[in-house]
Amino acid sequence: MIVPLLIGAGSGLSLIVAIGAQNAFVLRQGIRREHVLPVVLICGLTDALLETLGVAGIGYVIERAPLVLEIVRWGGVAFLLWYAWSAARRAMRPQVLVADGETESSLKKTILACLAITYLNPHVYLDTVVLMGSIGNAQGDPGKWWFAAGGAVASIAWFFVLGYGARALTRFFATPRSWQILDGVVAVVMLVIAARLVFGGIGV
Repeated sequence: MIVPLLIGAGSGLSLIVAIGAQNAFVLRQGIRREHVLPVVLICGLTDALLETLGVAGIGYVIERAPLVLEIVRWGGVAFLLWYAWSAARRAMRPQVLVADGETESSLKKTILACLAITYLNPHVYLDTVVLMGSIGNAQGDPGKWWFAAGGAVASIAWFFVLGYGARALTRFFATPRSWQILDGVVAVVMLVIAARLVFGGIGV
């Protein structure tokens, strides 16, 4: 029980603790202290759900559905390019990037953006459903379910730490210049991920 649980947690963290579109979004929301709880819940629970589906065998089906992955791939490219452009525009107008002075996005708009950045990224499915599903199923039964539980707990814990831990950076991001740097980095990250999807496909 303990071993597959720890393997699941370690595997999950190794896949999500990296600079990516989803983590960049959560970090920005955390620094702004804006709708943090729904954002971290969406990200964490989505990972937990997809990892469980992967362990249940859905990963096998997705690996053999190239058309579905292609549709998600190009949808992800379009969304990442739009988000990169939005971040770049914010970076070019640093006077509106001060956390206390920036107009707060509505809860609906934030949730829709979070859902899009989560579900339109094909790497999310490859990491959680395919990779975690493959590793999990190698643990046998009932070990694979403990593996899934470990991965789910690790994902939820990570996004809570990222979202609420970002508040420690609030003082640093009290100046327009700091927000300009953050949004510049976010724009570059989104462009790099989009380029990888275009030129490198979505292979593992």
